[in-house]
Amino acid sequence: MAGKREGDNLGKKDVKRNLFQRILGIPATALLEDKSAWSFSGNTIVVHLERVPALHERGGGIRLEDDGLPERVLVIHGNDGAYHAFRNRCGHGGRRLDPVPDDETIQCCSVGKTTCGYSGEVLSGSSKKPTHAYRVDAEPGKLTIHLD
Repeated sequence: MAGKREGDNLGKKDVKRNLFQRILGIPATALLEDKSAWSFSGNTIVVHLERVPALHERGGGIRLEDDGLPERVLVIHGNDGAYHAFRNRCGHGGRRLDPVPDDETIQCCSVGKTTCGYSGEVLSGSSKKPTHAYRVDAEPGKLTIHLD
């Protein structure tokens, strides 16, 4: 029998929420209410990390949603230590996504629980389409997210 490879358990964990939350598609990740913590210009979002405590620890995440943004965005401090950003829309039903605690994946907040890796590839669930991952440049104190 072959030995267990690192990453074999990716996509095997869930974001804990009750059936009611799943049916309604209620995300676990908080909406970033502090509008001074980020800005959007052209196709670029800049996030000021000192104003976003949810991104200080690995596994943390925020949702960026605003009439001025072309799409909803999920920003996470991944369990791999890097920052990641995604189009916050599941390819199956359009529901929002959440980072999965202690796993290098994101998961749809619906009953189908589509789970994707940090590159956006579908690991399990109903979606047949990958989630779009945006390029993130991390500098001391800020993140630059490119929506191209």
